[in-house]
Amino acid sequence: MKKITGRLTAALSVFGLTAMILLFPQKSLSYAARGLNLWFQNMIPTLFPFMVLSGIMIRMNLTDSFVRFLKPALSPVFNVNSDCLYTIIIGFLCGFPMGACVAGQLYRQKKITRGEAEFLLAFCNNIGPVYFISFVIPLIRLTRLPALLIGMYGIPFLYGTVLRYTVYRSLDSEKGAARLLKASTPFLQALDESVTASLTSITKLGGYMILFNLMSLLPSLLLKNQTLLAVSSALLEISGGLSLLGDKAPLLSLSLLPFGGFSCIAQTYSMIRDTDLSLKNYVLHKLVLTAVSFVYYSFLAAKSFGA
Repeated sequence: MKKITGRLTAALSVFGLTAMILLFPQKSLSYAARGLNLWFQNMIPTLFPFMVLSGIMIRMNLTDSFVRFLKPALSPVFNVNSDCLYTIIIGFLCGFPMGACVAGQLYRQKKITRGEAEFLLAFCNNIGPVYFISFVIPLIRLTRLPALLIGMYGIPFLYGTVLRYTVYRSLDSEKGAARLLKASTPFLQALDESVTASLTSITKLGGYMILFNLMSLLPSLLLKNQTLLAVSSALLEISGGLSLLGDKAPLLSLSLLPFGGFSCIAQTYSMIRDTDLSLKNYVLHKLVLTAVSFVYYSFLAAKSFGA
């Protein structure tokens, strides 16, 4: 029964979106173009180079060298291997969905265990600092950057630390698990494979951005309140929704960023689709981080934050 209901819901959604596109072609074109522009102007330049470089490092077994300088600081905190530390660093530095991309890739290559991969997905698939500083901060027009950065990156870092010694304390027993040590791939081959794989991934992510921006057509027809429209759009696709919100509701913008919107969830799914990693657990952790972030930013707002 549930399977039939799910298929019926999916079919109605597809038919409904198709009907709206046919009935409102100009608006549809506008929303689709917004998604395309955000993908081309923001995602490709900030994400594609990291995808290629990360793919090269994984294929050439260079992750240990990459984390060497930060390992003395991070290893005592998380007590995990170099591949996990590499995923944490990339996830915090590069933004959605690089944390999931790297965790899925390392898990598929059997360099990390399932428990380690799900632990990493719980907290290191975040909004990238380049995107946050260059796009979000000017948009919401808030000051006191250190406090904003603590909320956006300190909270998931602390959350991951707590998870490591509570929910995922059993990772200690996985340290002896067999890991496949693949031979290092020659540079030119690693480069070619990384570019090909990254082009596939970045194209899929662009498709999700365009589709979820297009889905904002429905709330635009139903909602007259511009703030509600912007929030609903942000829940679908974060960049487009934040563009609509602007500086009207910075608390909402900051609170929605850890969740990332349904587009980011779909992008994350595409990164782990061919594994047995749990998307449900990932979403639950995102909801917890969103709630904690809302409390943090509400506290700052109450203290006249940004005045």
